[in-house]
Amino acid sequence: MAKLIFPEGFLWGAATAAYQIEGATLSDGRGESIWDRFSHTPGNILNEENGDVACDHYRLYRQDVKNMADIGLNAYRFSISWPRIFPQGSGKPNLKGLDFYRRLIEELHKYKIKPSVTLYHWDLPQALEDKGGWRSRDTAKYFNQYAAFLFENLDLPVDRWITLNEPWVFAFIAHAMGVHAPGMNDFSAALQVAHNMLLGHGLAVSSFRDIKRKDEGIGITLDLKPVHPASENKADLAQAARTDGFMNRWFLDPIFRGSYPQDMVEIYARSFELPRAEEEDAAIIAEPIDFLGINNYTRTIVRAGSSEDDFMGNPLNPQEAEYTEMGWEVYPRGIYELLTRVHRDYGPLPLYITENGAAFDDELNSDGTINDKRRINYLQGYLAEAWNAIQEGVPLKGYFVWTLMDNFEWSFGYSKKFGLIYVDYTSQKRYFKDSAYWYRDVISRNGLEV
Repeated sequence: MAKLIFPEGFLWGAATAAYQIEGATLSDGRGESIWDRFSHTPGNILNEENGDVACDHYRLYRQDVKNMADIGLNAYRFSISWPRIFPQGSGKPNLKGLDFYRRLIEELHKYKIKPSVTLYHWDLPQALEDKGGWRSRDTAKYFNQYAAFLFENLDLPVDRWITLNEPWVFAFIAHAMGVHAPGMNDFSAALQVAHNMLLGHGLAVSSFRDIKRKDEGIGITLDLKPVHPASENKADLAQAARTDGFMNRWFLDPIFRGSYPQDMVEIYARSFELPRAEEEDAAIIAEPIDFLGINNYTRTIVRAGSSEDDFMGNPLNPQEAEYTEMGWEVYPRGIYELLTRVHRDYGPLPLYITENGAAFDDELNSDGTINDKRRINYLQGYLAEAWNAIQEGVPLKGYFVWTLMDNFEWSFGYSKKFGLIYVDYTSQKRYFKDSAYWYRDVISRNGLEV
């Protein structure tokens, strides 16, 4: 067997999101979020499920942190629920909400697990949605106020701050395709949401610099996919470039180059209303960051669409490929392609894989075991390609499995299982899957045996 050893100090973590695990949606002064409203609206979520209880992490966090320690994690990425801190989105803070995250961080420090805090993982306070949500420029300002409050008042060491999680998903899946909260079908609105989110990101980075938290860094997490043409013909190559502009460059370029990609601006302008922006926005959005988080699960293959303005194309799913329960192709080489491309085109800066994982149809055996060999194979394949990228000089500093434990998977309810840990939602009992033990061994040797 070959041994693929990762750099000294490499972070081995797992990631979660507040609404997907915390539950306790009515506890200790938490306000309503858009996901509370969306999930309680009939027809939005598979089996009419919601996150009211989820994994009850709000009450069981000590057990969950102990499980992290037993796996050997040295890092944990979690998100803070904005409506738990500001029930109305702004105004008077809810100190009981802040105290919960203090207790969680204290517990992580107890086991020498470094916290990576995501400020926004899609759970906008419903009170702000009622005022226009992220379609309104004011929400970027409210986000900055919320972020600055945490920078000033969450007075415990945080290893990394992440402003936004996957703004592409929140902008387009939630506002152009209607699949996520708040459930809109308006592409022009989605473009405005994307811009205002990036503006909020830049404002928060600036506030972080002003507050000068010591020995901590700030960045953003983008969901990125390699986009491949279905063939080498001119039309398919052009389609892949447009789809890459839609899925990747629309966020990478303004953050790292100070402007939206011109080819996409021209395409969007012919069919949609471009985002309303002010002159200073570009510089704010491009405020330098300390690292980039990358979420990657699969790739996209596209055939040419109906016109030269088609930026989505016709997706192609290879018949010979393996697929997860989400219908996503297992394509480990994609993580290498992304890491080397981002380093080449937008670096150099430290990179983290802030999410990578797979949903499979895991079953709890009568003896309490869960044999999830397919997940082990998936994770090993992607980690091996991440190691290959490091060998070529990519400054990858950490890797976070999605996810620590099975949870509320947004519009899919509880039907999709991504976790290293199986959750019995009736009893709230946790069971380690085989992948959790495998990951423990990876962490203990700081690498893979392949």
